[in-house]
Amino acid sequence: MDFDQLVSYCRRQERLTRSLFALSLLALSLGAQTKSPATWTLRPTVDRVKPGSEFTVELKVQLEGPWHMYSMNPPPPSPTGAPIPTTIRLEESPAVESFRVYQPAAQRKFDPNFQMETETYDKEAVYYYRIKLKADAPAGPLELTSQQRFQLCTEKECLPPRRLPASATITVDPAAPEAPAFAVPAGYTLFDPSAPAKAPAPAPAVATQQGQATVQPLGSFLLIAFGFGLAAIFTPCVFPMIPITMSFFLSQGKRGSALAQALVFCIGIIALFTILGFGITAALGPFGVVQLGSSPWVNTFISLVFLAFGLSLLGAFEITLPSGLLTKLNSASGKGGYLGTLLMGLTFSLTSFACVGPFVGTLLAASVQGDKLQPILGMMSFSSGLALPFFLLALFPGYLAKLPRSGGWMSRVKIVMGFLVLAAMLKYLSNVDQVLQWNWLTRERYLGIWIVLFALPGLYLLGFLRLEGIKPDERLGVGRLLLGAAFLAFSLGLLPGMFGARLGELEAYVPAPAEGSSLAFGGAGSGGATAAKWIKNDVEAAFAKAKADQRRVLIAFTGYACTNCHWMKANMFTRPEIAAALGDFVLLELYTDGTDAASEANQKRQEQQFKTVAIPFYAIYSPEETVVATFAGLTKDTQQFLGFLRSGV
Repeated sequence: MDFDQLVSYCRRQERLTRSLFALSLLALSLGAQTKSPATWTLRPTVDRVKPGSEFTVELKVQLEGPWHMYSMNPPPPSPTGAPIPTTIRLEESPAVESFRVYQPAAQRKFDPNFQMETETYDKEAVYYYRIKLKADAPAGPLELTSQQRFQLCTEKECLPPRRLPASATITVDPAAPEAPAFAVPAGYTLFDPSAPAKAPAPAPAVATQQGQATVQPLGSFLLIAFGFGLAAIFTPCVFPMIPITMSFFLSQGKRGSALAQALVFCIGIIALFTILGFGITAALGPFGVVQLGSSPWVNTFISLVFLAFGLSLLGAFEITLPSGLLTKLNSASGKGGYLGTLLMGLTFSLTSFACVGPFVGTLLAASVQGDKLQPILGMMSFSSGLALPFFLLALFPGYLAKLPRSGGWMSRVKIVMGFLVLAAMLKYLSNVDQVLQWNWLTRERYLGIWIVLFALPGLYLLGFLRLEGIKPDERLGVGRLLLGAAFLAFSLGLLPGMFGARLGELEAYVPAPAEGSSLAFGGAGSGGATAAKWIKNDVEAAFAKAKADQRRVLIAFTGYACTNCHWMKANMFTRPEIAAALGDFVLLELYTDGTDAASEANQKRQEQQFKTVAIPFYAIYSPEETVVATFAGLTKDTQQFLGFLRSGV
């Protein structure tokens, strides 16, 4: 044997060894899968039955140790996924005409695996079949086979759903005595698998990633609505408004009491949210609220208002209104501070809709099942929670303006805030561009403008840019030096994003790289492979691929102007463990906030199937288009989202 033959022989032996090793692992895996903590038995209550008669068969499951099993009732959609309900069905037989299943009462308790109340059985459960034979059923032995699909969990973990059969034999005998009548045991309910499938009943609570809003009692509903308002402060569209609002009150100077200004601002927020939220939902349905936040007209209006405020703060002009109108509205205000405050409240309300729209829409969708006043009261409670922190913060600038040492620093704050307001304006211009699919304000152009807008306040604070508030011979203090350097550092930190690098939390605010681009997240330029796999707005193609590949479908209900959606795609989907799990699915994006027919159809699909308007909203479907699990809202917990994905495999 020469050297080449020896090498060839070794390679063949290596391939054979690898194959045997893989087969061994597969055999071990299959052997492990045969073991289940659940044991099913099927036992007829009689030995012989007449053709055309009805008889009872007992189906019993025994569960080991800490494992519990779920009832046959489908659970409501949940942001953390939902358990797999048990299904029980008798295999088709030429002798069987029909059957019914009676299930025992389940124990309802909180399940930490899914963060919701579930119906479970511990230790054992006994079901009953009522089976009717055909009149021409042939005499002789008849084998009955029941197929069960179920999921088992403990308090800390869940097993994938399993399918196990249970069989028994009964004799068909024309001379058999009549089978005894069946008395439904106490607590049992009829579950008829031969009836047409029905959609799950609406849940008593509409779940979002931030919490639950129950329709009763009213006190709990209003308390949760108030909590939603407080939580909405930390959304990407609202939190940046805190310094902008403070700068607005700083610019008012001595235009009235800070307390009165704060009250007017907050009352305006409460009134506008209540009127706009309820009015739009009444006219357009719950999705109308979300649509307002992504409306090109609304975002254009916000952009123009921000442009006016930004240029005004930079000293280009002073925003004034006709003195006659101001006198009628508030003779004591002198320069119309209250009207300006109301305008700021209007701008804030419209600005925040892009992020709090799902909160508002979800609350309204839950409240319409309650008292007639519940939608209005819920919106008042929500907007009060949203306005309260701004009321407290609005007092602070008023007191700052009265301090004896207030001087040039106030002008510097206004100039810096002017640049920040212009940077914020770009976000809403980007919403218009993305919703209308113009693709003019690309990621590179957007970040290029941001780099300039964040570098300018740094240069201004360091004295290189001559504007109001800094004298040519004024000493550069340590505080101004550090703040100016921070702006320049932030500006330079945006540069990698122009070349496809992820920007972390900022991804919620900036456009993503173009789909199919080498810079796209998960594409060839970033070492991943998830970006190109998403199918956009083509349900038929996604499910056709799922059936061909025998894979499940992950649908992401998303939006062009949805900041939380952008964050999830850029920061959650690109994490290695999540990207690997996504590879098990056919990935489908359904945009709900566009101006086209596809967005309208996607809206209807989400609202009708899940009774929620939250985006992002994720749903796992089987290839047969059955919902397996759902997840609502943004999460930064990798394990939580990974658990949702694994529950659908």
